[in-house]
Amino acid sequence: SRIAVNVYVKVFTNSPFLVCMDLARSQEEVIDPKYLWIGPDGKNLEGQMYVNLTETGKLTVMGFRESMSGAYTCTLSHKIIETTTQEEREMFEAYKFMVYAYREADHAYQVFVRFTTKECELAANGQFFEELKKILNNIIFDLTCHIVESSYKCHSVKIPKQGLLHELFVSFQVNPFAPGWEEVCHQIPYNCEDVTNKRVREARDRIGEFFDKQTYALKHEFQTVPIIHYVDNSFSVTHIDSCRPGFGKNDITHKNCASCCVVCDPGTYSPNNEVTCQICTRPRVKKYGAKSC
Repeated sequence: SRIAVNVYVKVFTNSPFLVCMDLARSQEEVIDPKYLWIGPDGKNLEGQMYVNLTETGKLTVMGFRESMSGAYTCTLSHKIIETTTQEEREMFEAYKFMVYAYREADHAYQVFVRFTTKECELAANGQFFEELKKILNNIIFDLTCHIVESSYKCHSVKIPKQGLLHELFVSFQVNPFAPGWEEVCHQIPYNCEDVTNKRVREARDRIGEFFDKQTYALKHEFQTVPIIHYVDNSFSVTHIDSCRPGFGKNDITHKNCASCCVVCDPGTYSPNNEVTCQICTRPRVKKYGAKSC
């Protein structure tokens, strides 16, 4: 038995050609070849609506869905004819492909920024924070992105060669699932994450620009520096991946698709946007892409 080849197919797209022979065999002549393709459900794939089978034994699975994941096996039968006796023998070879549906990961961005303030007990700190969130949400509103998981803490900071300063450490996430994001998606149902990821990248860039401008404004536009102001170059961003329910990442079993959200294996499930498929304690789940156990 040969090693199964892992193949990854983006949800809603067509699989690449699965070829029913190895490289060596494909470079020789093959007499009277016949191909038998069996799908994950154990049924013969010939004549199925969702596959395309060529006469040379190549298989494409069309409009790939989570439920189509699994083992695709092909048996090649062909004849070997002895040159001296012209005697015919039939040979069989089996090839196995493990085909998995995957999605691109959804991106969000975690942002950290700092502002100096007069003192930590200032009522204005909280007002400033609320105001900042409003401004940032307005900047990215048209992208159906929004600010989530936002918080701030005030710390006193001793600066080298200077005295104590008070600073607000602000943290928030830029997230592409603001109310109404689904409508934007319905225009392109099959590749939503590509669009979502593009939008959230744009949102991240706009917010980065906003903080750059703060630095400029402090240097050039204020006669007196406002009490609460941006700390130069304190803006930093890290990117966070999440997967849709029924999908997860696994860079050990799926090392050729390590950054992909691959469909959860039977016996595992993912109910939320975490990046790992959890193991079912009651292994009733026989299907790929389970969202519950």
